[in-house]
Amino acid sequence: MRDTNPRRTELRELRRRSLPRRGLRAVDAAVYIGVSIEKFDTMVRRGTMPKPKRIDGTNVWDIDQLDVYFEALPELNETSTESRPPDRAGNG
Repeated sequence: MRDTNPRRTELRELRRRSLPRRGLRAVDAAVYIGVSIEKFDTMVRRGTMPKPKRIDGTNVWDIDQLDVYFEALPELNETSTESRPPDRAGNG
């Protein structure tokens, strides 16, 4: 029998979402970096966010790569409006 108590269902969902994860689906990756899903998709197409990994037909973004690409985004006072993708060797 399935538990239909809304409070328990809410707590179960909160626990599931608060577990540390290495991979994020697109919506969660967008939330993680603070943009809409549409903006995130655009950033992936432009190369300012990493491409996903593929797990059994599901696109999953590596949270460590999201951090690297996010760090490479320009600061507010920088003149460039586009960032360069980070060097894959970790040199900047």
